[in-house]
This record gives sequence, structure tokens and C-alpha cells, in this order.
Amino acid sequence: MEIEILRNENTPENVIDHSVAVCRKAMKIASNFDDADTELIRKGALLHDIGRSKTHGITHAIEGVEIARGYGYGQDVLNIIERHIGAGITESEASALGLPVKSYVPQTLEEKIVAHADNLVSGSDEVDIDFVIEKWKRRIENPDDNILRLIELNDELIKPFEE
Repeated sequence: MEIEILRNENTPENVIDHSVAVCRKAMKIASNFDDADTELIRKGALLHDIGRSKTHGITHAIEGVEIARGYGYGQDVLNIIERHIGAGITESEASALGLPVKSYVPQTLEEKIVAHADNLVSGSDEVDIDFVIEKWKRRIENPDDNILRLIELNDELIKPFEE
């Protein structure tokens, strides 16, 4: 159903492919947690970039919330969409970026899993945290706080389960 919604919204095919890859990665991460709501993760992962049907800017998360709300999705899915960018955006970062001022930092296990799965997928390929750190150093002005949150997510969701 979520793929149909993405197509109904004229989401670019590469974004759909990315969302499927993020969903696959999120399900791998979720398999390490007995209490993860995998159906919520699946929906959130598939819809996390639905706002890219309208914009590829930072506001795609906000646009995505409005689109998903129109399809009747609950607040749990909307929160995943809104809080998936990077390792989250703090209130002060949101203000500096011109977003509505509030915290966009993932709070629940499901929100964290989708956000981090998105970090660990470039296009539709899985990447490691070192790849993401280097990419962020090139793309983000003053990336230190963002990278710290990224490492904290990785330490919580990935590191304990590495072989």
C-alpha cells in the first residue's frame, strides 16, 4: 500500500528505490530488538521520503508529514517522517535552517531505527558509518553535533550487535 501511495504522489523512482532499501536496512536493525514495532518501522521507512515528491530540500520531512496525514496515517508514522533527517535536528538547528522551531530528534526506538537506516543507505546501497561521517563533513557546515548524534545512534542500534 505504501508503495502505491508513493507512486500516487509522483515520488521519483529513485526515491522509491531508496525507501525500499531503507526499509530493508531498518528491518535488519529491528531484528535485534524484541520490542521493536516492525509494522510501524515498515510503514515509516517506506514513507520517510514521501515529501521528496514535492521538494528535495530540508523541508521534505515537513511536506511528507502533511502528505501522510492526508492518507490518514497516525502520529507514530508522522513522527518517523518528521524526525528522520540525519540523526535529528535540534530546536536551535531547526531555527537556523528556517524550519518550524521544535526538536526533530528521533525519540522512540522505531524513529531512531528508521532515521539511522536512512543514514546507512546511500541511494539504494548500504554504507557504513565512516562513509556517512565523511559525507557529512563535506556537506554540513559545523557537522560536529550532528556527527556526535550519528555516533550515538550507531552505538545504540548497531554497535552492540556487530560481530
